[in-house]
Amino acid sequence: MSQQLINVATKGKWVEGMKTNVQARDFAFIVDEPEALGGTDQGANPVEYVLAALSGCTSVVIALIAKELDFKYEDATFENEGTLDLRGLNGVEGVSPHFQTVTFNVTIVTDESEERLDELKSKVEKRCPVYNLLKDAGIALESNWVKKATVSA
Repeated sequence: MSQQLINVATKGKWVEGMKTNVQARDFAFIVDEPEALGGTDQGANPVEYVLAALSGCTSVVIALIAKELDFKYEDATFENEGTLDLRGLNGVEGVSPHFQTVTFNVTIVTDESEERLDELKSKVEKRCPVYNLLKDAGIALESNWVKKATVSA
């Protein structure tokens, strides 16, 4: 199979301090840091956007694969947490500045079996670009998927 490449692009402009305006297609957002880290707290910081991208990307890939598997679900929610060693950001030799660990929690509201949920999880984790970016960076990923039954009327 030949490659099927797409290009993805963003533009950014530094505003002041830690604040940058970023544009992706027709969407604009602010990247900033909390006041405690020298920012103005007007937007999420870059690593928070990475965790947000993990949720968003996984949500898209769940929808794609659920359709392929005829997997029915009513809702999916995500809670992520990452740990950074600030020594890496501060230039300490031998300490990576990226996430050391990421805990990724997915809750799916479905009446599908645990086996079907495991199949969905496996396929999503194999095909999600952001999940694999983190995994391939050597980050310790803890992925927890929980099923909640649908509410019957």
